[in-house]
Amino acid sequence: MKTKTGFGMNNPTRVTLILLVAFCWSVSLKASQRAVSIPVSLNYVQCKGYVIESDSRKALGFATLTLEGANLSTVANSDGEFLFKVPIVNQNGNVIVSYLGHKDKIIKLSTLKRDRNRIELELSSVTLSTVSVHPKDPDMLMRAILSRRSENYNQEQNKMTVFYRETIKKNKTYVSLSEAVLDVYKQPVLSARMDQAEISKARKNTDYTKLDTVTFKLQGGPYTSLMLDIMKNPEEIFTDDMVGNYQFTIENITKIGERLMYIIDFQQHPYIEEPLYFGKLYVDTESLAVLSATFSLNVTDKAKSSDLFIRRKPAGAKVYPTEATYQVNYREKDGKWIFGYSRAEIVFKIEWKKRLFNTHYASTIEMAVTDWEKVKNAKPVDRLKPSVVMMDEVSGFADPDFWGVYNVIEPEKSIDQAIRKIQKKLKKDQ
Repeated sequence: MKTKTGFGMNNPTRVTLILLVAFCWSVSLKASQRAVSIPVSLNYVQCKGYVIESDSRKALGFATLTLEGANLSTVANSDGEFLFKVPIVNQNGNVIVSYLGHKDKIIKLSTLKRDRNRIELELSSVTLSTVSVHPKDPDMLMRAILSRRSENYNQEQNKMTVFYRETIKKNKTYVSLSEAVLDVYKQPVLSARMDQAEISKARKNTDYTKLDTVTFKLQGGPYTSLMLDIMKNPEEIFTDDMVGNYQFTIENITKIGERLMYIIDFQQHPYIEEPLYFGKLYVDTESLAVLSATFSLNVTDKAKSSDLFIRRKPAGAKVYPTEATYQVNYREKDGKWIFGYSRAEIVFKIEWKKRLFNTHYASTIEMAVTDWEKVKNAKPVDRLKPSVVMMDEVSGFADPDFWGVYNVIEPEKSIDQAIRKIQKKLKKDQ
């Protein structure tokens, strides 16, 4: 039985973290940087705040805000905080706020303040006794989901504006932070052509003094985010001949807005030795479209899971992942679902032979689609290579208004503190 464990194992766009000794290798993005001039006079309205659950007061991390009737949206950070910029011509429009398992909320943009908006969403769930899927059902269910991709997902090329962020932490300290606005040329769901991307604007800061003798780099980050579109790239987690490797359970029924969804839990059978995934699929009960997925890689086997990620490692050290979690969300437009958000968090442990203490590195990448339009046969002028290393890009953090009119994901509190430290240091150095 054929199995495939890592994102694009035979493809250079897989989730790959590189550990290198003494800064011996680097890739420059300067040739790929495309100058963009944004008119200062371009007016927009801005609203900032946070999204919480009305009963529990819990922050709803990664809630989606969309301008009704337009292809403009943003995503809240893990703390539920958001910043949404909308062209002034749409100032009388409505904002739709949505979150898994909660009722959608429609708010007039004109009623939102510039700052400190509190948006509360009501829980909207339907309980269902846990039902185990019969042995033949997993194959039938996944085949049905895959066979309906052409009906459920976008079949046209889109040019998307996306915000991308990647961070690298050594133990509890940020050692690298890269952010970019990218133009992504998203291919139709059934197309064999690979998605392509180019940089509109980017900034980065890396503190090499905190990296010891090791340069820790994430290769192909933006393309990894795009590969997390498991409906365009089902071979990265589910294929027809992989379904039998998993045990499926219908855990519950929930809602997105008024849409009923199955929560399908999946995990590999205990007799499967290769590292596979476990997690949850959120599937529309009528169309069988996957609207969201959260899953993790089984990293129990250190050697096998390490082979999926590590390109090179320092001599005298064991390097292996201790955690690898993923998330992907889709959005509806004109009856079709399109890629909207993805996130990956990977934690590595380095065991040194001649050192008393081990080192932990954690890398997070996330991508949010903020705008999109249909295009035909369009290609990037200056395409990023799948092997791109974003942390080799330079400049930008000294300017607090760096992003201009672009919609970006608000930094989480720890990232925001890191950015403030970077800006203070840059000001002292000027």
